[in-house]
Amino acid sequence: MPFLGQDWRSPGWSWIKTEDGWKRFEFFSHDIQDNSDIDLEDLIYFDSALFQVFFQEKWIYVQKESTRERHGYCTLGEAFNRLDFSSAIQDVRRFNYVVKLLQLIAKSQLTSLSGAAQKNYFNILEKIVRKVLDDQQNPRLIKDLLQDLGSTLCILIREVGKSVLVGNINIWICRLETILNWQQQLNNLQIPKQVNNGVTLSDLPLHMQNNILYKFSDGWDIVNLGQVTSTLHMLSEDRQLWKKLCHYHFAEKQLCRHLVLSEKGLVDWKLMYFTLQKYFPKKEQYGDTLQFCRHCSILFWKDSGHPCTANDPGNCFMSVSPQQFIDLFKF
Repeated sequence: MPFLGQDWRSPGWSWIKTEDGWKRFEFFSHDIQDNSDIDLEDLIYFDSALFQVFFQEKWIYVQKESTRERHGYCTLGEAFNRLDFSSAIQDVRRFNYVVKLLQLIAKSQLTSLSGAAQKNYFNILEKIVRKVLDDQQNPRLIKDLLQDLGSTLCILIREVGKSVLVGNINIWICRLETILNWQQQLNNLQIPKQVNNGVTLSDLPLHMQNNILYKFSDGWDIVNLGQVTSTLHMLSEDRQLWKKLCHYHFAEKQLCRHLVLSEKGLVDWKLMYFTLQKYFPKKEQYGDTLQFCRHCSILFWKDSGHPCTANDPGNCFMSVSPQQFIDLFKF
């Protein structure tokens, strides 16, 4: 009986090593490979820069056990690489999502990453820090991430040690020193004042400034904006604003359990918000999230899609929060 599949004795795909691990690549045209007059190095290096075209699907099958068709299972590190988080951080809709995911991994899943996944994790983290230092946006978000990561590494290095860490202990010490250096750079970050001769936020009518504050979902953003002008400070102290924020993030039972009253006997909604966030997680809000297809068990970004075999794919998709993403790989 003839063998109809791809010959296992063939040389296989071409692979090249990158900072994110080994990746498979192919040329624009197969005819180029047959042209013996063209130097392959000229195709890879163009204007002294690496010129590569990689074949990589931006989706991954979430497999938790071996089957006859598929051997092995999918790991968190593999998903971290295949879903191309390096490119996702450049998308303003996905930036907060990736940062939150890195923060959750730093708190609980750092020791479960393989050596290659660890390298990929810290490469992406470095790109995030460089991006924040360059465009001077979201510094507080990254400070919180580095604080959690630094605390985790201190505990692992000092109290646990080599028993759970993958790799040489000196590598982890160097990583901790790098994190401390990044924290210092972020603390020294000075955001220059931009001169704008056009309409500013203060020039808007009072009701429009108030409407803008009501669009914020983070209490610290409201506090920081209230420090800009005296008018914004007055608007940021509005009780109804903080009441709405508390009801948006927390359930009624949580509000009743930690009721905070002012000296006048009224509910101090602002103080309640910052008290409740110490005990309960806030409602997460992202511009874009990973999608999970229940029919195919595939994780993917909405823009890239995946080859779904369902009759009505739209009803099979569900948004995946960062915590749900991690839970998919807990075996």
